[in-house]
Amino acid sequence: MLRAVICVSGGGTNLQAVLDAIDNGRITNAEIIAVISNNAGAKALDRAEKHGIQGILMSPKNYGDRDAFNRAFTEKMCELNPDLIVLAGFLVKIPEEMVARFSNRIINIHPALIPSFCGVGYYGLKVHEKVLERGVKVTGATVHFVNEGMDEGPIIAQKAVEVQEGDTPEVLQKRVMEQAEWILLPAAIDDIANGRIKVAGDKVVRVSST
Repeated sequence: MLRAVICVSGGGTNLQAVLDAIDNGRITNAEIIAVISNNAGAKALDRAEKHGIQGILMSPKNYGDRDAFNRAFTEKMCELNPDLIVLAGFLVKIPEEMVARFSNRIINIHPALIPSFCGVGYYGLKVHEKVLERGVKVTGATVHFVNEGMDEGPIIAQKAVEVQEGDTPEVLQKRVMEQAEWILLPAAIDDIANGRIKVAGDKVVRVSST
């Protein structure tokens, strides 16, 4: 059974998609052992509580400096010792030590088609604002493994979503969630839990089931 920790900063809609997928059998051989948020008011913590899952507040604001937070965050994750760490709208940079200790065991969902609209400053609604400013016709979402770079790790899966005339950032964000994020993230977790993918160098390889 794959033991996963999900890190969330806000409402936790991707968390809910994962919870629903576990409940209805679209994710098998996996369980969520904890939900971590840097935001005390995050609805994600309420979602975790309703499912009987441990909720943990880990905010840089509660530590003397970023180094102290990074140490505490890494120590907490090592204490939990998950098989997989899932960043589902987590707006805190993962400490390099944690990335090293959990190499190829951290995944992230990004609301664009990497390498477009990613990197420093591209998160949440800001991504969709930039997509509309640029005038592209297709956007989407990407699930990828996390490495030391920003949105640079091996790509697990992507799904395209059409940008429609008259879209606002909020409308586009909702469509990307519904048509891509809530599909890709549960599928990726299920694939990892059941050994269907592995990392080979800087690429993700699908393992044959035969």
